[in-house]
Amino acid sequence: MLIYSKKRQQFKNKWSTFTYIHKRWGNNQLRHFPLVFPCLFIQKKVYFENKIISLPYKRKGEAMNHILYQIVDDLAIITLNRPEVANGFHIPMCEEILEALTLAEQDQAVQFILINANGKVFSVGGDLVEMKRAVDEDDIPSLNKIAELVNTISFKIKQIPKPVLMEVDGAVAGAAANMAVAVDFCLATDKAKFIQAFVGVGLAPDAGGIHLLSRSIGVTRAAQLAMTGEALTAEKALEWGVVYRVCEADKLEKTREQVLKKLRRGSANSYAAIKKLVWESQFKDWQDYAELELKLQESLSLTEDFKEGVRAHSERRRPKFSGK
Repeated sequence: MLIYSKKRQQFKNKWSTFTYIHKRWGNNQLRHFPLVFPCLFIQKKVYFENKIISLPYKRKGEAMNHILYQIVDDLAIITLNRPEVANGFHIPMCEEILEALTLAEQDQAVQFILINANGKVFSVGGDLVEMKRAVDEDDIPSLNKIAELVNTISFKIKQIPKPVLMEVDGAVAGAAANMAVAVDFCLATDKAKFIQAFVGVGLAPDAGGIHLLSRSIGVTRAAQLAMTGEALTAEKALEWGVVYRVCEADKLEKTREQVLKKLRRGSANSYAAIKKLVWESQFKDWQDYAELELKLQESLSLTEDFKEGVRAHSERRRPKFSGK
């Protein structure tokens, strides 16, 4: 780790100025801070007495508003940060996740990528508030755009030549459940549940769901989960190979560090080659699948059943599907 040899008091004075700028003017002014105090910044990290202080990541002068992105040593951490809507996916959040994945892929200092979430629920999948708005305002194209983006996120996870980990607790539903299958190592608490929630609103799995699940747990199990929407417990997910480790919530970080310790013994070249082989052997037809998935989602989103499913969820009642 690189540590600057500035005097401690000088550093404290400059850090106090940084804190004042952040509190007084907010994130927008942080873009100018590296120009004023360049000695504090190295590759989006701040070092203070041998400890890394995470900063909000800036893109083109603006903060990421729906996720947190930080780098700790060789680990890039992407944190879903919309707990007020149970980390539901909407267009801006999906775009930020893709940007963060690209940053982590291109950063040579990053060897591993971790996806986690703030809040009691990892993610409900699609933002149900946004779905209701789109249905009420007849803005279905925006929902189709989300379907396209979540598929691209799963695609990106499989393509990145670096191990991708995910930490989950609570409900992991919809697109998030399928991203959990896309990652290389999913670490779950014993309270985690994986839910193919699409059928409840008249949709089919997105984010590469059936493509990923059928190769992970088999075609029959994948179809059954998708059709019933039944929750897959953490223990069952471990038994079926979807999850790599299950632990109590307060031991999740320790479990992650144990996995990373093991991975750090290996060669990045080996990991890149293994992911390439997995892709070529199982997923090289992804584009054809993605086109069909999106086409079907677009068709389903225009049905009365979809509108009924969204409204029923909003009204907290069981949907009455008509097949129309």
